[in-house]
Amino acid sequence: MPLSWRVIAGSAASLRLAPCLAHVWSAGGHGPRYRLGMIATGETPQFEHESERLVWQQLAATVSPDTVLVPNLRLTSELKDHELDLVVLMPGVGIVVVEVKGGSVSVDEQGRWWTGGGSRRHPARPVEQCRDGKYVLREFVEKDPRWRSKHSRVRWGHAIVVPYTDVHDDFATTDCPRWMISGRGDLDALADRIRDVAARQENDQRVPSQSDVDLILEILTGRCLPTYDVAAEADEREAAADRLTLEQATLLKITRLLPRLEIRGGAGSGKTILALTQAKDLTRGQGDRKPQRVALVCYSLGLSSYFSRQLAGAPRNHRPAFVGSFEALANEWGVETTSHDRNDASFWERELAERMTERARELPDGKRFDAMIVDEAQDFADHWWQPLMAALRDPETGGLYVYSDENQRIFARFGQPPVPLVPLVLDHNLRNTRQIARAFGPLAPMRMQLRGGDGSDVTFVPCATDAVIDTGDDQVERLLDAGWRPEHIALLTMGSRHPIQKERQESEGHLGYWRSFWENDDVFYGHVLGCKGLERRAVVLCVNSTKPERAREMLYVGMSRATDQLVVVGDPAVVREIGGDRVAHQLGVG
Repeated sequence: MPLSWRVIAGSAASLRLAPCLAHVWSAGGHGPRYRLGMIATGETPQFEHESERLVWQQLAATVSPDTVLVPNLRLTSELKDHELDLVVLMPGVGIVVVEVKGGSVSVDEQGRWWTGGGSRRHPARPVEQCRDGKYVLREFVEKDPRWRSKHSRVRWGHAIVVPYTDVHDDFATTDCPRWMISGRGDLDALADRIRDVAARQENDQRVPSQSDVDLILEILTGRCLPTYDVAAEADEREAAADRLTLEQATLLKITRLLPRLEIRGGAGSGKTILALTQAKDLTRGQGDRKPQRVALVCYSLGLSSYFSRQLAGAPRNHRPAFVGSFEALANEWGVETTSHDRNDASFWERELAERMTERARELPDGKRFDAMIVDEAQDFADHWWQPLMAALRDPETGGLYVYSDENQRIFARFGQPPVPLVPLVLDHNLRNTRQIARAFGPLAPMRMQLRGGDGSDVTFVPCATDAVIDTGDDQVERLLDAGWRPEHIALLTMGSRHPIQKERQESEGHLGYWRSFWENDDVFYGHVLGCKGLERRAVVLCVNSTKPERAREMLYVGMSRATDQLVVVGDPAVVREIGGDRVAHQLGVG
């Protein structure tokens, strides 16, 4: 059966080095050195027994300059664990695995080895241990593709050192000739004796070169090792945030008898996921409450596409009767919108609502709703609430659940629900790292408890306003180089749109463009105005306008779209003017 291996350098843990790095020492005045550039001087490896330290020190002082010593090497195969006290790698000579036995070592007439005496006498297997260690190490090296592809077998040997035991010149056992074992009287010549072991064993094999020794040391650090993955940490933080958000959903059970609620919370408080959870719970019914016909409504196409995707795979009895934007609800009721200019405020904020209200009043009972859930409600104009209320089966007692953050009111609309709502405040930030949440904290509507975990520091990149887009593109490349995958990154602008955003919107249309937010394995290019309620793990926020309308709110939204890594690019004076001194301080704006 083929063996599978794991290599651990025993001394590494005690010296607080990274796991799987062999602590090696090369003679010639260089002092202890560590693979992968980890250097220390004047240190001796940690040993469990003083006998091992004695042998190490004796060899370190007397071996040739090109010899490499590897102490405390552990190998694990499918069959057993092996501990190699010392491996001596000698270019031009050979490789010897040394087993060290301290105290008194004896051999009885039956050839059995013992350590200690009297009641502390214990059986020992030094020959078997070093021989097995030699073969298991040799096989580990030779099975490595780096060795197998270019290198033939070199000379390997094994030896025993008993530094506190006298060994007679005529000592011999069937498995251990005198030249293989060194005792107390042999320590002064130990380096020569170890070289002699290599010359006597497997002398039909070639001697290792310096490159062979270097490769063996490289192999001992392992192969195909996991490397740092910035997304892995984001995965763990996301899992923790999901768990906290689910715990937060218990609020819905506590308030389930309240038909009119306004859930207020800052960015990252989990409002959107809570709204989604509530829509599913009300639709399927819970406890003594019957299933309800629910509408889940928001303003932006991006957020509505998120809701649709999240609910697409849900069981049928969990999917609300309507999920989408306010405009999509108008279209469902037969109110045409595509021919109207997007800049015609009169139509979008008043006339559209009036037409929808007329249609809502004509809806048959089967098309009305038991409950309306509105996310990002601060985006809704005052007149928009009228058709929503008119579409309820019972406008007096029907459910109205509103999720809002007044500090994200980035449109010049100031609508309010026309009925009193019981307020519920979410004051925990669950979705952003503490570093990001602290950076936009001065812009938030309230002081938040930061529970999103630790991450990288927020980066501010100063540049002139007319160079923000190009600088932002450079920062996207830096994030990719740092290990972020393209689908984890968004570049958001506060002023004019990025050229790639314009191109995608023109070629794919609004719906196709927003589908790309989820379906394309590529960097997303968007504008702060369209990304409310949406997140990316890494965000480059381009402050590419000197002072856009409601700039402070836009800065807040843009910074809070990043869950794990945030880069802000802009003119320091402009960022300070928009965000104020506290935000400038958090960003490190000079």
